[in-house]
Amino acid sequence: MDQTLSYADILKKTVQEAVVNQPRLQAIKLYPVCDTESGHFLVLATGWNKQRRMDTILFHARLVEQQIIIEEDNFEESLTQTLIAGGIKREDIVTHLEPAFTSWEVRSPSPE
Repeated sequence: MDQTLSYADILKKTVQEAVVNQPRLQAIKLYPVCDTESGHFLVLATGWNKQRRMDTILFHARLVEQQIIIEEDNFEESLTQTLIAGGIKREDIVTHLEPAFTSWEVRSPSPE
């Protein structure tokens, strides 16, 4: 099985479902952005929050080879946990809390 393809499918499904299931408390619209060619998966939030214009990224993940790099995960119920529940291996996810690396580097397994 092509794991990269299935990871892209899981990311796309997760982002699309997050937009559908998100409660609409303010006049804010959520948009899924899934670019499988470049490997970027985002949830954008735009609209008005009280008297202030909002245009922000709620979630951003990059698929690089066999890893998912979580750039932003600002959902109350973490989408990272949803990805793991959807079938992505925890060890294939890198979050912003871990040391940064560039997209052309591949994180090597930690010695045990």
